[in-house]
Amino acid sequence: MKRKVIIDCDPGIDDSLALMLALKSEELDVLGITVCSGNVPAKIGAKNAIKVLDICDRKDIPVYIGEEVPLVRELITAQDTHGDDGVGDNNYPDIEGVEPKNGGVEFIVNTLKNEKDVSIIALAPLTNIAKALKLDKDAFANIDEFVTMGGNFKSNGNCSPVAEFNYWVDPHAADYVYKNMPVKIHMIGLDVTRKIVLTPNILEFMSRLGNEKMYNFIKEITRFYIDFHWKQEGIIGCVINDPLAIAYFMDRSICSGKEYFVEIEEEGKAIGMTIVDEFDFYKKEKNALVLTEVDAEKTMKMFMNKIFINNEELIEAMGGNL
Repeated sequence: MKRKVIIDCDPGIDDSLALMLALKSEELDVLGITVCSGNVPAKIGAKNAIKVLDICDRKDIPVYIGEEVPLVRELITAQDTHGDDGVGDNNYPDIEGVEPKNGGVEFIVNTLKNEKDVSIIALAPLTNIAKALKLDKDAFANIDEFVTMGGNFKSNGNCSPVAEFNYWVDPHAADYVYKNMPVKIHMIGLDVTRKIVLTPNILEFMSRLGNEKMYNFIKEITRFYIDFHWKQEGIIGCVINDPLAIAYFMDRSICSGKEYFVEIEEEGKAIGMTIVDEFDFYKKEKNALVLTEVDAEKTMKMFMNKIFINNEELIEAMGGNL
């Protein structure tokens, strides 16, 4: 059976790749896409989500604009990382005849109230989720699972020495969600996402897998991202964080970790830091499964198998070169 999901995101290059994976996966029934500000302002991100829907021939899925500013902090975007347009400064035209709707937070609440067994995969700052919890916490009694791409445990930060971007953008929302979500949170942080690297040789391999439209889009949007990662981290390729959250949701064998109590620092030099109580100093109920190990090859194979259909044997043969 397909699993019903809401995808909360801030597209963004790696969010766009994650949406492609989700939309091309028969295991998922994507009920809607909600967008908040993060990598780019929410209105730009929503337009980008619609562009991905168009690429994947799934314009039937609604896109909702949610919160445009964090709960407390001033918004700081990552347009230096993703381009001013959020998709590598390619300046793709808007998709005619399709517009994002308003009311992303209300969509989350109403869907949880009216649908059974709905999960949320959050790829963005947790502003929309926190606002939805504040609006109607009782609706979340119906949530099946909650997966968030965010945070870091033993890996260093990517926007400060100690903080991961999504939680750094809106630490107050992240902390609120961790302390109020009624189900255990699956945290897909930098400890595992940093190992998912789209390299030039993998990109070149994708060009042989038969879907020119999908390949060209991936190549075009990641060019800017690859340049950024080389300048910033000396990586040949680019880290694609968000697709791992989708892949893990579909196949739990991809990542493993342990349960801990987690909270997020809201102020000061360590703002946005994920505080993981590894040795149970606080004696508090464990609220998160923190993923620390990942099968990067399996993840990349899944990504290609779903997007470039009917090439499983060729992708398997790529093997250790991934």
